[in-house]
Amino acid sequence: MSRTETLLGELYEHVLNGEREPAVALTQEGLALGIEPLDLLFKAMIPALEEVGRLFETGEYFVPEMLIAARAMAGGMEILKPLIAQTGAKPVGTFVMGTVQGDIHDIGKNLCNIMLEGAGFRVIDLGVNVPPAQFIEAIREHQPEAVGMSAFLTTTMPMFKVNIEAIKEAGLREQVKILVGGAPVTQEYCDVVGADGYAPDASATVRLTKKLIGLTESR
Repeated sequence: MSRTETLLGELYEHVLNGEREPAVALTQEGLALGIEPLDLLFKAMIPALEEVGRLFETGEYFVPEMLIAARAMAGGMEILKPLIAQTGAKPVGTFVMGTVQGDIHDIGKNLCNIMLEGAGFRVIDLGVNVPPAQFIEAIREHQPEAVGMSAFLTTTMPMFKVNIEAIKEAGLREQVKILVGGAPVTQEYCDVVGADGYAPDASATVRLTKKLIGLTESR
């Protein structure tokens, strides 16, 4: 087996196990060996993160394991992103993400962002405590296929409907799919506020987004 094959296998394992420093070191070594940035991403990192999502869904991994795996991948992605941009590789879509006004929780949102970037999306992160006008401005500026809204508190969940109504009034509702999520959010609540979909976790966010915008499961 060549060093390229063993390196891709090792990189997969280090991302899967959430070992950031070895993942970063192998990313750098892979580039030095002449492995294409997209190969490091699509033959090692993304499959590892997809496996993390599967393990989470089967109850073998929990949020802490997902977080450390996502951070390990993020370490490698920091090196690869500018190189991939130079190759002219187009993102599979643009996703605007934000935690709604009145809410400053961001761990779930950040995990979704990493998973979405890993799946090839350009993510525009608006941060936390995002007012309706900022979502509208981002839709106009970035022309995303999808918008994600996160709420961690039951008291801030009503902002979903406020945001969606504001997007409708701005005449932008038809051009984006809107996803909602957060600890207290349910599919029933998603239906009530008029969102296009609800994702209970980061892995489901990627899968649902691809489905809603008409992408296949993998490139």
